[in-house]
Amino acid sequence: MSTITAEELFQDLKTMPANERTRFFTLLAINVFGDENLSHEQVFGHLANAEFTAQEAAEYLEISISTFRRYLHDGKLKPSSALGRNQLFATRDLKAFKRVLKDVKRTSGLGGFVKC
Repeated sequence: MSTITAEELFQDLKTMPANERTRFFTLLAINVFGDENLSHEQVFGHLANAEFTAQEAAEYLEISISTFRRYLHDGKLKPSSALGRNQLFATRDLKAFKRVLKDVKRTSGLGGFVKC
């Protein structure tokens, strides 16, 4: 039996169909973390002071990039810093805004239609 390298595994994962990649990472998570009761801090603590690009921030907020840009234009979100032409957004600001979005959804009864 030959041993596969990390690079070979990575290349194989890139060619795997999306649904199989999802199954692979689900199995990995269950088998790696299944017996552990990790705290939020243990899993995500390294991101506490991180900054995200607009695309990453939109993905985190579970909104389209155009909706994200509209919130930015309307002043509902503000970048924490800029790197060249790229704006970066602080984790703490995104977490707070995500809570607002969830509260609006919950109180408005609009489900996926949110007007902030």
